[in-house]
Amino acid sequence: MRSLLADHWLRLHGAPAREDNALNVLLIILILLVITRTFGELAERANLPAMVGEIMAGIFLGFLLQRFQGYAPAIWFAANGELFAGLADLGMFFLMLLAGIRMEPLDFAKSSRSAILIAIGGMLVPVGAGFGLGILVLPDSSFKLAQCLFLGVALAITAVPVAVRIFMDLGVLESKVGKAVIAAAIWDDVLSLFLMALLLAAIGNDGTGTFSFGHLLPVVGKALLFFLVTIPVGLYVFPLIGQYFKHLSFPEVDFSMLLVGAITYGVFAEYMELHIIIGAFLAGMFFHPKMVDIEIYGRVEQQMSGLTRGFLAPIFFVSVGFHLDFSTVAQVPAFVIALTLLALASKVIGSGFPAYWAGFSKRESVLVGVGMSGRGAVELIIAGVALEAGLFSQPTQPDAIVQSLFSSIVVMAIVTTVVTPIVLRLLWKP
Repeated sequence: MRSLLADHWLRLHGAPAREDNALNVLLIILILLVITRTFGELAERANLPAMVGEIMAGIFLGFLLQRFQGYAPAIWFAANGELFAGLADLGMFFLMLLAGIRMEPLDFAKSSRSAILIAIGGMLVPVGAGFGLGILVLPDSSFKLAQCLFLGVALAITAVPVAVRIFMDLGVLESKVGKAVIAAAIWDDVLSLFLMALLLAAIGNDGTGTFSFGHLLPVVGKALLFFLVTIPVGLYVFPLIGQYFKHLSFPEVDFSMLLVGAITYGVFAEYMELHIIIGAFLAGMFFHPKMVDIEIYGRVEQQMSGLTRGFLAPIFFVSVGFHLDFSTVAQVPAFVIALTLLALASKVIGSGFPAYWAGFSKRESVLVGVGMSGRGAVELIIAGVALEAGLFSQPTQPDAIVQSLFSSIVVMAIVTTVVTPIVLRLLWKP
């Protein structure tokens, strides 16, 4: 429907319609790559993750396109068309695959008891805080419980790449605190993604947003079946296949096989009524140096990083910026502030106290809590998935807070990602 309306509008104004749609998409990609690279470089020079600059670029580009769409209607419609949306979805898929590649599943077995305690506390407290905030401020509807659970899961996410980058910049990645935060963040994200998978599957089950034990039981069963099948396959079958990569002669076989595995896991996840990103993330986790040669792993990881961070990820982050509506955020500033403060405080408390109970000093416990506070790409991906599921457009005429949920989550993710490294630098003593 959107493309037909776009064609009609363009024909009325004497502009070419579908026949040069691909050219318009290429043009918008060219523009956004130049802008995102520029903003990303500025963010890096300010000692912030490039992701922050890329999201800002999306906000900036979205504002320009909306403000001056009459001067370039073809580009405007291309940016809001199905092809560009498909590329953004690919960006989401490849971001999760790359995140999985950079996490070794055996790290879970090596994780200390303290990391597991930190992860559990860092998930339960934010989930409870977000759910409680939703109960207080969200309007009554059949979707209220789902929206409250989403807020809780959104607050529970810790961005592992952001945490790694922060501790690497500080030169303390191998420190006691650094190792604990990274291990806990990995556990934290896996647990949170599992909760999100259940939530989205339940929402999509009948479209009503209602929950009951009988409703959730088959969802939990399918999620457990997915993990019961994919984890043994990843641990035992993937390494056997990986041993034969070197005997194949066609070019880039390793990269192709990784994509085959990731897409297979993604399709299976969708078949189990989870989300394709769950499959991509899990498949990436099982592609590690112990499955293939270290040289193969390094080459494929570099290829994946180039494709994802150099092309598809900026498209996804720009699409997030397109959906950020400051006018709705401006209607509920108290909610946005409360959400952001709650996101920071719940992580510091939820992760800091378990760290202290596990033997960390008071100062180290605060550092652990702050280190777990940064959000990032996974946060935005989950928000994007919930947006596609229609969670922010329910009930039929949502109030201002519900309408601003997506933008509020994006603002919270940006603020926590920016604040975390600044606070850690201030607190860390060489």
